[in-house]
Amino acid sequence: MNKVSDFFTFPELINEVSARLVATGVLILSIFSLIFIIRDNNISYVLLSMLIYGFLARVSSGPKISPLALLVTKIIVPKLNFREKIVPGPPKRFAQGVGLVFSLLITSFLVVGLNNISIILLTILISFASLEAFIGFCAGCKAFKILMKIGIIPEDVCERCANYNI
Repeated sequence: MNKVSDFFTFPELINEVSARLVATGVLILSIFSLIFIIRDNNISYVLLSMLIYGFLARVSSGPKISPLALLVTKIIVPKLNFREKIVPGPPKRFAQGVGLVFSLLITSFLVVGLNNISIILLTILISFASLEAFIGFCAGCKAFKILMKIGIIPEDVCERCANYNI
């Protein structure tokens, strides 16, 4: 592989502790975005842009260029005394992609003045980020597994997933 394609890779395996802490960061950004949307404050656009960039960075290349993921994986997790729990990466990448789509939709609806739809979608994003952050339930990972079972996602995308309890 060349250096460009190497850069745009996602890890085959992910530390679940890191994933949950990144979800906590997404949750915090999302809550503040919601507050500022409700207050009709333009800071919401800055926060939503941060969410979009973070999801895009993580989908495209894992933690390499995501400030939140770098903070979590390089600074926070090494200081914690948690035992690693390694899980397959492709479902987490899929979940980040779902987050990216939600963030883009939230921002698009906000730009065209459909604040209530933005609020509803942001509340859904907050709910799923909370599930991941607090109890380790990754809804995107479950959807990935279902899509594999019904044949929409080929099993060779994640051979570990076929045998792993996501």
